[in-house]
Amino acid sequence: MTTDNPARVSKRPLLTLVASNILGGVGVASGIAVGALLIAELGGTAMAGLGQAVSVLGAGIAAVPLAALAARHGRRRALTLGYSGAVLGGLVVIAGATAGSVWLTLLGLVGFGFAQATNLQARYAASEVAAPERRGRTMSFVVWATTIGSVVGPNLSELGASLGARLGVRELAGPYLFSVVAFTLAGTVIGLFLGRPARTSHGSAPGSGGAPSASEASGSRGATKPVGALAALVWAMRHPRARFGVVLLVAAHAVMVGIMSMTPVHLGHGGHGLRIVGLVISAHILGMYALSPVFGWAADRIGALKTALGGLLVLGASAAVAFAAPHSMPAVMVSLTLLGLGWSAATISASVLLAGVDSGAVRVPLQGATDALMSYGGATAAILSGPLLAWVGFGGLAMISGALIIPAAAIGWIAYRVSDARR
Repeated sequence: MTTDNPARVSKRPLLTLVASNILGGVGVASGIAVGALLIAELGGTAMAGLGQAVSVLGAGIAAVPLAALAARHGRRRALTLGYSGAVLGGLVVIAGATAGSVWLTLLGLVGFGFAQATNLQARYAASEVAAPERRGRTMSFVVWATTIGSVVGPNLSELGASLGARLGVRELAGPYLFSVVAFTLAGTVIGLFLGRPARTSHGSAPGSGGAPSASEASGSRGATKPVGALAALVWAMRHPRARFGVVLLVAAHAVMVGIMSMTPVHLGHGGHGLRIVGLVISAHILGMYALSPVFGWAADRIGALKTALGGLLVLGASAAVAFAAPHSMPAVMVSLTLLGLGWSAATISASVLLAGVDSGAVRVPLQGATDALMSYGGATAAILSGPLLAWVGFGGLAMISGALIIPAAAIGWIAYRVSDARR
């Protein structure tokens, strides 16, 4: 289908993507809730963090190939294959855990991470069935659907463990049974209902700063063959809005992961129990997803650049609050809530910028490359956050993480000035 007539955009693709993201969110959250505990049980406490790290790595590994597949054969095939890889990964996790092999389980978690990459790319698929003036709201609605899965998934952990015990599966691997079912259903929904690949013809979003056409980006007039991920990134570095979209998405995710990943540890060191930790993380997750439609609306109405710069300010405020009162639980609660809100505003805005940059050869490979960098940035932040917490404390960790917004804000300001000058 096409979106040449904005008034006649079909709702079926959007509802399909929402349904698949809910199911995908359930599958991801079901596994993440017990992943660290499972690895700790199999390989000891020292290896517990590897579970999350390899899942994020899997998301990064999958992002570029899935985008390349989408560029050549459409989103339906790419998203279906992504969920299929996650199903295989979940099955390997169950087999590895049941066999008592920590390394086989970690290998399965790499494939399990494909689901996160697939969920992320669904937001770009949504942008292709929306009119340019509604891209932000449409994409944010699909992102918001993840909230449902994030809430439902962890609450299936106990039931999954009980089911696993009945089936002869290690208890902590039981929740991955629900993950496998959820990913299977998500892929089936995409395969049956997403329809033929959408071909957009909108070109750049209004006010995109005069981004060149697909043929200009690929180097020859009329060319439609997608470029590679590295070539797409090189192209983006020459165009202010695209460059800002890339840097913003990576920086915002690194700031969020860097602070969030050590918050439970910091609160635990302060004598706070699991109830307080759960309350703080729940507020953070709500900040990440619950208000995403508001930021999508803002990106459409006042512009993605302004919304993005606002998101960076909120991220900076989050770091400042944590630095000012790192040992105050209410302050940490406020900081983590602001962290989620800033991440949401930045992620939605960056996604709108990347969806509107180009409608042909560069757009989809650039999206995949940026999502890969986003995952790698988050993994790096997670790895470094532990040593930084031990070295400079939670307040110092927050300010060092928050400092990542400075280069992103500078690049965003340049993009804003260039865009304003061209009006």
